[in-house]
Amino acid sequence: MYDETLQCVIVDPGCSNGNEERALHAFITEQKLKPVALLNTHCHIDHILGNAFVAQTWDLKLQIHQKDLEVLQAGVLVASRYGFPYTPSPMPAVYLEEGETFSFGNTVLDIIFTPGHSPGSICFINHAQKILLGGDVLFQGSIGRTDLPGGDHNTLLNSIQSKLYTLDDAYIVYAGHGDETTIGEEKKYNPFVRAVL
Repeated sequence: MYDETLQCVIVDPGCSNGNEERALHAFITEQKLKPVALLNTHCHIDHILGNAFVAQTWDLKLQIHQKDLEVLQAGVLVASRYGFPYTPSPMPAVYLEEGETFSFGNTVLDIIFTPGHSPGSICFINHAQKILLGGDVLFQGSIGRTDLPGGDHNTLLNSIQSKLYTLDDAYIVYAGHGDETTIGEEKKYNPFVRAVL
């Protein structure tokens, strides 16, 4: 995510190979962006594969919610079980908490704690532009899986109802996978969790 100052934050860099790393580097270079932070919405392996690359390339410190530290630490084991290469992520230098804000350039992101998909899932909200960086909490027509260690279905549903569905319908949701959607669309049509009317 970046703004008119050309400062940017890199969120959940799931670069699984050199081609994806090169594509990310090329985009940042071509747009003349200045990366200022490495943030994880949560620490499942598909979201942290590029953490080491990003941290080393742009000299950035990792920031996560403390309740996902154990998930982050399990990355080496998880990668070995799936059989793909993984350069271990750096450990976090900063823990992000609900109620705090993260600022870069002219942008302010509110941090909300949305557990259920993982113990320390967080979302970032840009209220000025009505944008939600939702990680794997809420998808277009779906929700994050809860069958991985630390997941809990009812906790996830509560996070969506109490933290996301309280936002204005116009908020655009950029999830960790799939197409963008809006809070309003998901309230009406998401088969897993509709708004309580």
